[in-house]
Amino acid sequence: MEDVKAEIRIYQAELKDLDKAAAMLNQYRRFYEREDDLDGARQYIRERLTHGDSVIFLADCTRCETVATPGFLQLYPSFSSLSMSRLWILNDLYVDSEYRGLGIGRELLHQARTHAVQTKAKGLTLSTQLHNTAAQRLYESAGYQRDDEFVHYDLGLS
Repeated sequence: MEDVKAEIRIYQAELKDLDKAAAMLNQYRRFYEREDDLDGARQYIRERLTHGDSVIFLADCTRCETVATPGFLQLYPSFSSLSMSRLWILNDLYVDSEYRGLGIGRELLHQARTHAVQTKAKGLTLSTQLHNTAAQRLYESAGYQRDDEFVHYDLGLS
């Protein structure tokens, strides 16, 4: 699989890519121990793509033997009142377990950064589970810095 990196193409998903993006979202959700729900993932991605309220990047791999789409990343737009500028929330990043360590996640992160620069954003923000140290290493190696200034809270409503 050493030649796989040369065979990776990152591109922005469109409605024609619905099935690929939905399959990746479903795998991502299962990674976080959510119920398998491909139909729900398909509906969710369809809504995001139809309404344009997120940006999804997919990784295609022409030489991957078991999957054609080994990775995906989803960004949501936000804004920073303090800096009065756009901000992107990197909400989802997933690489199929068979293809981790080949640079796919790094390429997806690079595309997210490029998109943020092209849209004149202040930056990108993300969160990940405390025990997901592999993801933390990837983010930090890509220049992301752990936030020591703010404490984050969540209010669950369902």
